[in-house]
Amino acid sequence: MNVTDFNFELPPELIAQDPLEDRAASRLLVLDKKTGEMEHRHFRDILQYLKKGDCLVINDTKVIPARLMGHKIGTDAGIEVLLLKRKSDNVWETLVKPGKKMKVGAEVSFGDGLLKGKVIDVVDEGNRLIQFEYDGIFEEILDKLGQMPLPPYITHQLKDKNRYQTVYAKNEGSAAAPTAGLHFTKELLQEIEEMGVKIAHVTLHVGLGTFRPVKVDTIEEHHMHSEFYMVEESEAKKINDTKANGGRVICVGTTSCRTLESATGDDGILKAGSGWTEIFIYPGYKFKILDCLITNFHLPESTLVMLVSALAGREHILNAYQEAIKERYRFFSFGDAMFIR
Repeated sequence: MNVTDFNFELPPELIAQDPLEDRAASRLLVLDKKTGEMEHRHFRDILQYLKKGDCLVINDTKVIPARLMGHKIGTDAGIEVLLLKRKSDNVWETLVKPGKKMKVGAEVSFGDGLLKGKVIDVVDEGNRLIQFEYDGIFEEILDKLGQMPLPPYITHQLKDKNRYQTVYAKNEGSAAAPTAGLHFTKELLQEIEEMGVKIAHVTLHVGLGTFRPVKVDTIEEHHMHSEFYMVEESEAKKINDTKANGGRVICVGTTSCRTLESATGDDGILKAGSGWTEIFIYPGYKFKILDCLITNFHLPESTLVMLVSALAGREHILNAYQEAIKERYRFFSFGDAMFIR
């Protein structure tokens, strides 16, 4: 299957640059995955598509302010460091710009020396392992010095960094938000629970690989980046009980979907635990546990548009995207949502 099979033309003005003031006011395109039929609603109307006995699965990862601006020690060269993955207490795998200035042994300073780092290795794709030195608590220093690592297609400055967090974000570790969850408010989640819908929490720390383009011609040759996930025993039980009782498992976002599909055995039972996943879901994949998906509109030729095509069929997805473009839906991280049922 060719990557170009998942291409579409998106007018640049439809890329949402700012979040809506009211999270739940975004639009919702409802797509029937069997028939391809569509409805145009608003996100609050999701209540009409959920029913007692369903289970809504949310990813409670929290984005860290992982973008650090500093300078190379001994020079005035500006250096940008993006934290990707914690390897040990003080060592992180990072993306460094400009990388050529930061060879092994090079040192960088942030915030007038409040935080310092030294390159100790160069790993896959030119990423740098940096060992950090600081006094105090790393997360507090990061909160003071770091910026939210917004996707490259968002050019506006974010006024409130909490708007790139879900209202249920809890476990720190992501370099990007699980953006389908940005549409939920605490009030809406409470209404959902009051309907008799269970809410299950899982954690998948989203890596920047989620924005990386697919660089091969045929999708089967693409190798997915790895991301860390956790499923607690109590949450696995909620989800397994839902399936056993005939309810639907509805994932909020592709990250919740990838977590569940990674941790579910061929017997359809979700197993509690943690680990790294490189699961790549594209058409032909048979879902083990997921029934429905709440998701945003994704980049052309991305692994995410391939995932939703695996669920609803490539033709249905591309038709829905054309409809969304015609109706001027807002795309990508701060954009509108889709419910694939």
